[in-house]
Amino acid sequence: MIRKSRRLAALERQSSRFSSHLQNLRFQSTRFSRLRLIIFLSGFGLGVGLYYIVAQWLGWAVMALTLGVFNIVAHFHRKLIRSIKRHEIFLDIKHAQVARMRLDWSNIPLPPQPGQETEHPFEIDLDITGPRSLHHLLDTASSKDGSQLLSDWLLTPAPDAATILYRRKLVEELTPLARFRDKLQLAARLVSRQQLDGQHLLRFLERTKMPPAFTKILLSSTALAVVNISLFVLNQMNLLPAWWVFTLALYGVIYFLNQKYLDPLLDEAVLISEELRKFKAVLTFLENYRFDARPNLKELCESFWQPGKRPSEEMKRVTWVGAAIGLRMNPVFRLALNAVLPWDFFLARTLERLKQRLKNNLSDWLQAFVELEALSSLANFTYLNPNATFPDVSVGPGGRSSPVFEADSLGHPLIPDEQRKCNDFSFQSVGDITLITGSNMSGKSTFLKTVGVNLCLAFAGGPVLANRLHTHLFRLFTCIQINDSLTDGFSFFYREVKRLKALLTELQNTHELPLLFLIDEIFKGTNNRERLIGSQSYIQALAGSNGVGIISTHDLELTSLADSISQIHNYHFREEVKNGKMVFDYKMRPGPCPSTNALKIMKLEGLPVREE
Repeated sequence: MIRKSRRLAALERQSSRFSSHLQNLRFQSTRFSRLRLIIFLSGFGLGVGLYYIVAQWLGWAVMALTLGVFNIVAHFHRKLIRSIKRHEIFLDIKHAQVARMRLDWSNIPLPPQPGQETEHPFEIDLDITGPRSLHHLLDTASSKDGSQLLSDWLLTPAPDAATILYRRKLVEELTPLARFRDKLQLAARLVSRQQLDGQHLLRFLERTKMPPAFTKILLSSTALAVVNISLFVLNQMNLLPAWWVFTLALYGVIYFLNQKYLDPLLDEAVLISEELRKFKAVLTFLENYRFDARPNLKELCESFWQPGKRPSEEMKRVTWVGAAIGLRMNPVFRLALNAVLPWDFFLARTLERLKQRLKNNLSDWLQAFVELEALSSLANFTYLNPNATFPDVSVGPGGRSSPVFEADSLGHPLIPDEQRKCNDFSFQSVGDITLITGSNMSGKSTFLKTVGVNLCLAFAGGPVLANRLHTHLFRLFTCIQINDSLTDGFSFFYREVKRLKALLTELQNTHELPLLFLIDEIFKGTNNRERLIGSQSYIQALAGSNGVGIISTHDLELTSLADSISQIHNYHFREEVKNGKMVFDYKMRPGPCPSTNALKIMKLEGLPVREE
């Protein structure tokens, strides 16, 4: 924890420096505001006085000089204001970093909450999404798509070894690039307080409002424009009567009949420019950044550097088309341009071609940007937790000489450092089941979640909170947080039974990856006798199957299953009573739990308890 403490101290020093600098910039901004007011009042006041008292030309000269000085001061003031905004965003980023290290949830930005999938194998049970979740802790994305992609990685039901290794290499390259990650966030947040939505822009580009016969309309209107000009020139040379009036009238009819298509289509150009402006800073920043000696990042971002397809080049095309369309906003220019040429028709065709070109390129850029944001979230977690390690993930059957899961000092990332307790744990081979017994509040449920959450991190391509973790690939399935539903009419026990049935079905499905299941307090929704019978039968069905699992229980009678089934192993958590208080060390030990604490808790809280 010494390395993490040093990193936290460094971030706090950076925050302090940014805060001090920001305060100084705000003070300078106040002085600029006062200076502008003084220049305006004194300069124009002096100019008006000279205009009436001395000479008009002198008054105008002083006012012109005042206006020039005022604009110069305003220019530097605007630069200062932009600097203040950048420092405010950087300070927010640093404060969020400190909050992530301290697990200060109120100061960690909450990502969008699209809703949890109640039937997901582990999303709710392991606190992967939602407030105070793993996704909440990790997510630094500035786009909705980047945030969603990170969530998808954490919720992957069937991980792939090659994908995990690929992401891990990228995360390792990104981890030391703290300044790059900060600037990437800065570029996005400078243009929009809301998260960027790339899919919205792509859907916008895919829409078309051009009529099917637009090409014919364009060709006919172009031909008519040529005829109009020719007839007009010949008329001015007194070679032909004013026949151009009739062709111009026909040209105007074609134009006005298609106005209902042209106006909405060309108005879209303004919206496209506005949406692209939000991404321009981000894409340009990535285009100009060079990942020296980082081959995987270079390959990921190569779409930003393709000759003729760079974001800056495409943005220029959009700017030129936008400027051309802007000319038609003036009624005089609009009438003049379209009277001579089918200006709007040409712009509409150019815009549609630009949209198609931009859509293809933008899709590649956004895909790279979104993936980079999700990877940056994992890299940021690695940077803020220097004691975290990348797991060894392998594929293949486990044997007695090679555990399929082995962790040294495994801890939960959503528990503060000063409260977190770490444990060693392993599964020797597929088919093994660990039964954990122990007192209330001793740490059984937390340990189940610790194993699951770290596997989600590992399979997403990120690091885990352990000194060492070796694991084979597993599918995950949990039965931890079961709630009854008054609206659906389902009792707690019935929901638990359905969940355990789904787990058993998933375990029995033919799949190349074994299942790792986590069950907390099995069949706790029924009476002791039926719970014991049901638990024994269910655990016997799980043992030796294509999976491994941890089951916590209060039923000490279940520990006897280890005597007859070799794949079942007993572990426990324990407690002590010191000075009239329950004390837990949250350390897992082999064997069944030697004691319980329900009666102790009731007695300590003053409830009547019959002495045995």
